[in-house]
Amino acid sequence: MAQGTVQVTHGGASRWRRRSGEYPTLAAALAVAGDGDVLSIGPGTYRENLVLNHAVTLRGPEGSVGSVRIAPLDGVALTVRASAVVQDLHLEGQDRAAPALLVEEGSPELTDLRVSTRSAAGIEVRGGAARPLVRRCTVENPAGVGIAVLDGGGGVFEECEVVAAGQTGVSVRGGGRPRLERCRIHHASGAGIAVTGEGSGLEALGCEVYEIKGTGVQIAARAAARLTDCSVHRTSTDGVTLDTDAVLTLAGCDIHDIPENAVDLRSRSVLTLSRTTVRRFGRNGLSVWDPGTRVDAESCEIHDSTGDYPAVWISDGATASLSSCRVHDVPDAVFVLDRGSRADVVDSDLSQVRNTAVSVSDGATVQVDDCRIREAATGAWFRDHGSGGTLANCTIDAVQTGVIVTKGADPSLERCTVSSPSEAGFYVSAGGRGSFQSCRVTGSSGFGFHVIDGCRTTLTRCHTERCARGGYEFAEDGPVAEDCTSDQSGSRLAAQSSGAGAGALAGERAGIRTVGEVRGAAVEAAEAQVPAPRAAQEADRESPGAARGSGEVLGQLDGLVGLDSVKREVRALTDMIEVGRRRQQAGLKAASVRRHLVFTGSPGTGKTTVARLYGEILASLGVLERGHLVEVSRVDLVGEHIGSTAIRTQEAFDRARGGVLFIDEAYALAPEDSGRDFGREAIDTLVKLMEDHRDAVVVIVAGYTAEMDRFLTVNPGVASRFSRTITFGDYGPEELLRIVEQQAEEHEYRLGEGTAKALLTYFTELPKGPAFGNGRTARQTFESMVERHAGRVAQLSDPGTDELTLLFPEDLPNLPNLPALPTPC
Repeated sequence: MAQGTVQVTHGGASRWRRRSGEYPTLAAALAVAGDGDVLSIGPGTYRENLVLNHAVTLRGPEGSVGSVRIAPLDGVALTVRASAVVQDLHLEGQDRAAPALLVEEGSPELTDLRVSTRSAAGIEVRGGAARPLVRRCTVENPAGVGIAVLDGGGGVFEECEVVAAGQTGVSVRGGGRPRLERCRIHHASGAGIAVTGEGSGLEALGCEVYEIKGTGVQIAARAAARLTDCSVHRTSTDGVTLDTDAVLTLAGCDIHDIPENAVDLRSRSVLTLSRTTVRRFGRNGLSVWDPGTRVDAESCEIHDSTGDYPAVWISDGATASLSSCRVHDVPDAVFVLDRGSRADVVDSDLSQVRNTAVSVSDGATVQVDDCRIREAATGAWFRDHGSGGTLANCTIDAVQTGVIVTKGADPSLERCTVSSPSEAGFYVSAGGRGSFQSCRVTGSSGFGFHVIDGCRTTLTRCHTERCARGGYEFAEDGPVAEDCTSDQSGSRLAAQSSGAGAGALAGERAGIRTVGEVRGAAVEAAEAQVPAPRAAQEADRESPGAARGSGEVLGQLDGLVGLDSVKREVRALTDMIEVGRRRQQAGLKAASVRRHLVFTGSPGTGKTTVARLYGEILASLGVLERGHLVEVSRVDLVGEHIGSTAIRTQEAFDRARGGVLFIDEAYALAPEDSGRDFGREAIDTLVKLMEDHRDAVVVIVAGYTAEMDRFLTVNPGVASRFSRTITFGDYGPEELLRIVEQQAEEHEYRLGEGTAKALLTYFTELPKGPAFGNGRTARQTFESMVERHAGRVAQLSDPGTDELTLLFPEDLPNLPNLPALPTPC
């Protein structure tokens, strides 16, 4: 496009004195223009570097952005040093050392500009005398910064858009203080918004930052910012970061779809949040580090984590306050760790937490008041020495365990209620302490208060109701209780201390029993304390061996399809244990039998089923107390930070006490490229627990044969703990056919003429690659046949018994890469 002409309309006190003229260049027009003059630019491309020193109006054809291009070959395309008006222009620059549009002085109005450039910055506001009003402008600068406000500059940006930036979308530093209203910053290759340096600040209202290859919003080095009703989403790293004495306020904001930390702050930074939502984040929703760093959140919501990390992480001496907040659908809700770290959680809801709602470790403290915790594995866990604080007036509902106190932790709990825990209301072990005042447990499927290992715990005016295994289980030496009651007795416990005869008797009348007393009559006590149906369920769950003898369980093992070598191994092991027991009864020495096993083989070969039966057999022989199976894998044992793996492994081991701990795909605990992987910590912890509690738990590790051979070499103690390896071979076609026949018989179907032969052919030709599931494949085949059978029979108007029960060859699913079997007419 050729360069056009520039018309200058000179202003005046009266209309008759106004005059105009046309000039071939912008420079010529500006040379004669003064304050108040209007320069109307004709369409064209102007290769000029413009400098506005007067309060003129510079405009292109209205509504035709792009028809006037200011595109010099180098330098700044447009420099503004006065309160001018610039509108409807297209600015281009090619100088990597200079901005395309530079505002140095005045309060100019810049409207409907498009800056499409490859410059150091698209728009730069520099100096304390620069205060532009920028409206509806678009910046595209893949070579540098979108908008830069520097050296005390300011101004207001309304409805502007940074559509692409090779560096930061909006950069504020050197004391700059702009205001952004309803702006959009997206597709930047640095931070979306970065505010850096003492005295630098930014206020954003109704803005959106998204599709950023970096951090969404970054505040650092004593800078401050306030974002109201803004959205930050779809970044490649953190959503919002604060570092080194930064201060940020988020009000009514939405931070979502962040692969790393939604908000991360460190080094004495301060964050205030209100009415803000944090959702769909890959690591922490709030990550708070270092002494002096603080978060104050009110009426906020943090939910829907996409990773395996705590929603709120407070460590290294940082503090956080959550008031009237909701945290839900996350792996862990609030993690506080390290001495000096503290969290205050008031009037908040923590729900649908896969692991622990409130975790306190390494000397940290919490103050949790008037909160509601529900649907979590653990309501609160005080993990180790020096960790403590207070839980007051809290309700904990639908959890596995309400509160856990371990390893010297010493919290104070007041007026807290735990409802319907599946394991225990309050559990204290491994030297945990704690005081419980006016706390209640109702509807526990296990114990109300479970205090073991001689823990010096104090209970005052506590109460339990409808606890299936008992209101209280105490170690013989440890807890002190005063005025505690249970619905299992009308009496009250005046006092109980370690081994005190009168106190212990009073405790027994109030439903408080020692470990030895509970284990002496577990099933009978459970039946006496709960309604009959629930008592039966508890007895079945807690003591499966009591319901069936070893002969019956071995009969079920024999009834499994195939597995001949496995059955021989289990029977040989069972015979050794039985004969050893009889020799002991006869006063003879019994051979030592290591009961821990290694199961190797492909998926679907019955490893879990045999492990469950093995536990029942050992319980029926009196070797194990309960014989139940606790199945875990790497995700259940390995934590996300130092020390958490040992705790998780200990917890899984404790759940398996009296039964079998079955670790599926155990080789995943020691990956070949492990580096600093925490799986080795799980193995080391497990080996020690197996030695320290060799009679309490049987451990079975399972996985593919080659991988398990490698697993047994990762720790010197591993191979010595497992003296016997049982290999589960793949099923042959005849065995797979037998499984289908069993499924058909169980579900009242029959195999029609030719179906058994077709199944043998099918299983022979079926690919036996990594996806082959052995018995699982056979069951899936039967389910597919039933579906195809239903599709046939549904078309019949009045099917008879044979039509409803007979499965034919055409009901078989199609083999991969083979044509479908014909459907009968």
